[in-house]
Amino acid sequence: MSDRSRLTGKIGDETLIEMSQNSLCDGDNNGFPHDTDDYPQPDPSESPTPYINPPDHGSCESLGPGVQGHGTCDSLGPGVQGHGTCDSLGPGVQGHSTCDSLGPGVQGHGSCDSLRSSLPSIHSHHSGSDHSDSSPERGQILRRLSTVTGLTGVDKHQQSKDSVFFRDGKRRIDFILSYVDDRDGERKQERRKEYEANLQKAGLELETEDQSESDDGKTYYVKIHTPWDVLATYADVLKIKVPFKANDIPAHKDIPMNWLFTPFRLPNHIMNPEPDYFTSPFNKEKIDFFLIDDKETFFPPSVRNRIVYYILARCAYYKEDSDDKNKKGIKRLLNNGTYGAAFPLHDSRYWKASRDPNSESERFSLYKHWARFFSFFKEQPLNLIRKYYGEKIGIYFAWLGFYTEMLFFAAVVGLICFLYGLFTFDDNVWSKEICSEEIGGNIIMCPLCDKTCGYWKLNSTCNSSWQSHMFDNVGTVFFAIFMGIWVTLFLEFWKRRQARLEYEWDLVDFEEEQQQLQLRPEYEIKCTSRRLNRVTQEEEWVLDRTAADLVGKVLLCWATVVLWISLIIACIIGVIAYRLAVYAAFASIMKDSPTNNIHMVGSLITPQLATSVTASCINFVIIMILNVMYERVAIWITDMEIPKTHLEYENKLTVKMFLFQFVNYYSSCFYVAFFKGKFVGRPGDYIYMFGWSKLRNEECDPGGCLIELTTQLVIVMAGKQVWGNIQEALVPWLLNWWGSRKARSHPESLYSRWEQDHDLQNFSHLGLFYEYLEMVIQFGFITLFVASFPLAPLLALLNNIIEVRVDAWKFTTQFRRPVAAKAHSIGAWQEILNGVAVFSVVTNAFIVAFTSDMIPRLVYMYAYSPDNDLSMKGYINNSLSVFNISGFSEDNRPDDGESPEWFNSSVITTCRYRDYRYPPGHEKQYTHTMQFWHILAAKLAFIIIMEHVVFMVKFFVAWMIPDVPAEVKARVKRERYLIQEYLHNYEVENLKIQLSHRNDDCSSNPVDYPDIPRREVLSECL
Repeated sequence: MSDRSRLTGKIGDETLIEMSQNSLCDGDNNGFPHDTDDYPQPDPSESPTPYINPPDHGSCESLGPGVQGHGTCDSLGPGVQGHGTCDSLGPGVQGHSTCDSLGPGVQGHGSCDSLRSSLPSIHSHHSGSDHSDSSPERGQILRRLSTVTGLTGVDKHQQSKDSVFFRDGKRRIDFILSYVDDRDGERKQERRKEYEANLQKAGLELETEDQSESDDGKTYYVKIHTPWDVLATYADVLKIKVPFKANDIPAHKDIPMNWLFTPFRLPNHIMNPEPDYFTSPFNKEKIDFFLIDDKETFFPPSVRNRIVYYILARCAYYKEDSDDKNKKGIKRLLNNGTYGAAFPLHDSRYWKASRDPNSESERFSLYKHWARFFSFFKEQPLNLIRKYYGEKIGIYFAWLGFYTEMLFFAAVVGLICFLYGLFTFDDNVWSKEICSEEIGGNIIMCPLCDKTCGYWKLNSTCNSSWQSHMFDNVGTVFFAIFMGIWVTLFLEFWKRRQARLEYEWDLVDFEEEQQQLQLRPEYEIKCTSRRLNRVTQEEEWVLDRTAADLVGKVLLCWATVVLWISLIIACIIGVIAYRLAVYAAFASIMKDSPTNNIHMVGSLITPQLATSVTASCINFVIIMILNVMYERVAIWITDMEIPKTHLEYENKLTVKMFLFQFVNYYSSCFYVAFFKGKFVGRPGDYIYMFGWSKLRNEECDPGGCLIELTTQLVIVMAGKQVWGNIQEALVPWLLNWWGSRKARSHPESLYSRWEQDHDLQNFSHLGLFYEYLEMVIQFGFITLFVASFPLAPLLALLNNIIEVRVDAWKFTTQFRRPVAAKAHSIGAWQEILNGVAVFSVVTNAFIVAFTSDMIPRLVYMYAYSPDNDLSMKGYINNSLSVFNISGFSEDNRPDDGESPEWFNSSVITTCRYRDYRYPPGHEKQYTHTMQFWHILAAKLAFIIIMEHVVFMVKFFVAWMIPDVPAEVKARVKRERYLIQEYLHNYEVENLKIQLSHRNDDCSSNPVDYPDIPRREVLSECL
């Protein structure tokens, strides 16, 4: 009957999936005909051969635990599936025919006379061993199997490997460990052996895919399944909330004119993939209290992989007699190369749904409705994101989406302010005076640098004055005040949105209940003593630290942060020195306007613009380089502090990184906004950098420094966004394309689900940290300096529309599935946003007052305009002071040939400069006039008034808007009431049942309710 049998076996490094040439097995289910009549009948002339019945029919005299029997079996070991007569099958064997003896790990579906169970090369997939030995007996075993069955090849095409289940098609793969066997790595093999054995002791089930089955022929894959009792145990430990009653509170009322939003809506089954339930923390002692329809699907895959990772992070890989108790956790095994990767599986390919009806294909749904760019106008399926990736990633996308929605209003107002400046060109009297040949053409300005800079006419800055007006107008003041209020509205409405998500996603009271359960394995390993917790009154593991050790580490960590911030400041000073040195060179080169020959933009290029643009680009490059260097330093010093919880770790790292990034990104903007042109002195008495250098401090254009601040902001902000999108999208795509170039040609049946995910990029535990950091830095740009560039919110809006879809595409297609994690808020970023919001009011008030020319123009119009006609005529002449050229020293005087041809020193005896000082010959010559002090007083008054008005409005709005909606408060109270009521009724009913049984039979034992086996929890702190 060997010609009718099917053989499926795993021996050593070889996996056999092979069918006989008998057509009866074609199109069958796992090699079995659908009808019993198709099975061959025994020949009476031959020795009796057991009749092979369809699955689940037959008798077994002795089956070990977990065995499925399909035929007559004398003795089957644990975990054996038998389909035929087997005298002796070792553990983990699947038999489908007559087998006298199969060794452990052999799956038989054919006739076997004798295969010895003692062969060392045969490993059970239940044993968790490495399958890395290359035993010399393996070839002999394969030859014996070929002799028995008459089959010689290995046909992998019979069964698709694009599956998320074990070979039995029932047990779901919750996690994957991969490694490449190193022939010289005996220590790694020993670690893997101990680690996998300990995982099995913890209740996990393992199944190994041999290297011969992998695409590269070198990688082993260990598949991990979590049985129900383990899931229930750790769901109880982690206080995971599960449903116990359908939500009976009516849904939201219909929004008026809801049909207008129909194009932006997604299908309801995508937006709400699960019904709404009231939930309660899981308790394995009260299984029947919860709504459990199917134990296999009760916990979603995101919860399952979170539980598995919790075990993996705490499982030891040392022997019981070892003294080194620090050998724990998958993180250390990944770091020392014992395993190459550890990740949960995506449930399908992203571009098409899985053909397995038991697979949810949520990845495909996310890609179809969320990750494609042409869905940019659609709402985000936040509930599906949360179900698939976990609450932490769900909260990030909820915040990013809400931030983008609120940016729309800021972008509209900013665009209106910009258009106001654009359409009021004709009212711009001071720019007309600058560009006029009669006024600007006759005003000779003093040199802007020593020696190499000559005299110049004011009308040479005509273009920059017009450009400055687009951003420096009355609308700028209004927009600065508006943004101060907008920030408050954004933060307050986000608190309400976050409170609603906390309830809907079962995150209420999350921090209080679960913060201690989020202890970092790195902290637990270092714990050596116990201490009484004042809150729980229970002993808990703590880290012994002396005062000297604690103070030393804190000083070292913060000294490192200060050192790096000082390095940034040093780099900024270097850029400033570049600006001062290069400006003189540009001024000398451009004195005869050689750039006018450049097509279109030549007339716009001035020494100031060329210096500002090149310095901004150099500064951007320095920012990127310092970012890469400091990230590693920040992670190193945070690891050295050994934070207790994951939340504490992220908060410490967040503070360090943001302080650094704040100085790194914003320092150049602060220089242009608040320092450039403010400390330059006057002709004949200039102020130099450091006092002793020959680098004279920069001056602003007659049109003001605001346009330079705008240039700096656009280059750094836009450059960061473009570079960030390239890093986020293009780099992972190129790496994945190159890494999977060989496997792309394989058919689906060969390219397994775990290999497909293994070829993707790993999403690190700090992946979301960088996403938040990128957005918070952008938030700083559009709030701290928005008075200089009203279009900043519009640029941020366009970027974020792309950012949402790029991040979605990246998560769905380019990265392995991250381990699900819980988070009830955006964490420390909330406080950082609040701090930036408050600081932005101050910076924008100072920008309007000291960087913009708005206050000097208003003072002139209301106090110094001729005939008090409230006009701006004569403003330019009024704002420029006079200096006698003869007062220049040899160090300041332009060299011969540097001044233009039209300059005649015998005719022109004075030059002008930006300031309010008395002219030469006056009794107070070159000292500040009274108008200067009036303007300074007006600037300070404006700052005080603007800050107080905006802060009062901010605090009033924050007081008016409650952080938690009334509806959410009602739902939380309703849920807590129901939990108490249902638990009370549950206990009462159980008590009644027990009492009734005792009355029926006093001698009988109390009723035993279904319970779950107790397992040792892998956490010392618990």
